[in-house]
Amino acid sequence: MSTSWDTAAKGVLRLPSGRLIRGRGLRYPLPTGPEPDFGLYLLGKPPPRPQWKHRWLRWPDFRLPGDRAEAAEAFAEVLERTGTERVEVACGGGKGRTGTALACVAILDGVPPAEAVAYVRQHYAKGAVETPWQRRYVRRFAGA
Repeated sequence: MSTSWDTAAKGVLRLPSGRLIRGRGLRYPLPTGPEPDFGLYLLGKPPPRPQWKHRWLRWPDFRLPGDRAEAAEAFAEVLERTGTERVEVACGGGKGRTGTALACVAILDGVPPAEAVAYVRQHYAKGAVETPWQRRYVRRFAGA
């Protein structure tokens, strides 16, 4: 099992520690290249079952996670898994919920909460973390 994504691949974010994580939108085709070893899926209802290990976090579009403690636990699991696995985080469009989750993972990896949205917008997607309440959630995120 390879532990890394291609740094030039679409949606791949390098965390401050050097670990790589891929964000993407589930409404779009699976990117070319290797499949993830693990995926965290942020949707209002369970996703179709992928062929790899995964976790579903109930998170309606344009909203916040249904269970914030479970979300913090999932983000910590994602960060831990990036050390040995190819991990992806995805929602429908790949920007709002995915960007919010990536920002929280970045906080766990050392990015200050006040800088996490800018970090993800610079290194992942310009329009990531779409709503004011998602940005506030990131600023207030302290982890598990």
